[in-house]
Amino acid sequence: MIIKTILYIARLLVGGLFVFSGLIKVNDPVGTSIKMEEYFDVFATDISPLFEHLKAISLPIAVILVILEVALGIMILVGWKVRTGVYLLLLMILFFTFLTFYSAYFDKVTDCGCFGDAIKLTPWESFYKDLVLLVLITFMVIFKKQLPEKHTAFGKWLTLGSFVISLILAIVAIRNLPFIDFRAFKEGVNIPQAMEPSANLEYSYLMRKEGQIVEFDQYPTDESYEFVEMNLLNPEALPKISDFAIWNDNGDHTEEMLSGKKLLILSPSIQKVDLSLAQMEKISSLINAFQGSDVQVALVAASSEDEMRQFLRDNGLQIGHYMADATVVKTIIRSNPGLVFLESGTVLGKYHFRNTPDPETAQGLFSP
Repeated sequence: MIIKTILYIARLLVGGLFVFSGLIKVNDPVGTSIKMEEYFDVFATDISPLFEHLKAISLPIAVILVILEVALGIMILVGWKVRTGVYLLLLMILFFTFLTFYSAYFDKVTDCGCFGDAIKLTPWESFYKDLVLLVLITFMVIFKKQLPEKHTAFGKWLTLGSFVISLILAIVAIRNLPFIDFRAFKEGVNIPQAMEPSANLEYSYLMRKEGQIVEFDQYPTDESYEFVEMNLLNPEALPKISDFAIWNDNGDHTEEMLSGKKLLILSPSIQKVDLSLAQMEKISSLINAFQGSDVQVALVAASSEDEMRQFLRDNGLQIGHYMADATVVKTIIRSNPGLVFLESGTVLGKYHFRNTPDPETAQGLFSP
């Protein structure tokens, strides 16, 4: 009876957590693929150069992982082929535990992306979470014969349906933008404000004197104390955005881009931009509609100025071009290129290149 109770609780916790985690990542599979690329970069350097080749298929890998999370979680919850499901979950959690341990121990990838951008965990928090799941799943494997094996049509079609629906949602999110934006640059955010602390940062100071460690809330003026370390007491007050910067060969243009009305055409890699003629024409029409207005249009890319100039020449565009960090651009928008409308640094709208708005809709985003 006790074993069955523990198994029931384990099924609810493991199945529920996998479904929750999977659905958050189905919302933004491109974000998961970016995280996979980070891991492959690290493994290519630390383990084998073969991992470098996996970066090209990081998006399909990400999609497979996130829809499997949802489907396997449903399998465990409804009990359909549950014994097969726990073995598959064991393989998956072993893989995840390895990733989070490697991140935590070697301080390689500072955010595992376990819950996408919705819930941020430190590498060690992610590892301990995976350890708990590993224990629960191992327990289910050991006592698999006592798991309820339900071969019902309901369980079968719910599992298969969750797989298919998750796949469809992932494809829609890839071809457009995430359904829910959990990132710091979501619509409505004022970037300059998000770059400032939300409150005064408070620190504690550990000092050593005569072999004893003493803690102060202000740095002591007594020079006989030896500094040991400084700890932030309210990390929740740190700026939500800390790495936003735009520049070119003439200098920094961050402040300029965060003032007035702007349409930024963002690209994490200008060389990888692949637009159809119709898509390029829509973007060109939008740019032309703002010519001579108070809206400044600019190309911002994680590419060289020469590459951006060539792109603008090839497409007959005459707009300013600036550089930005690739990670920041990918964080702002999951599209290459993507369109971001700003007014006084506030994000008014974000569009995938497949959904470029018409000039009238775009002009309506700005204040009169």
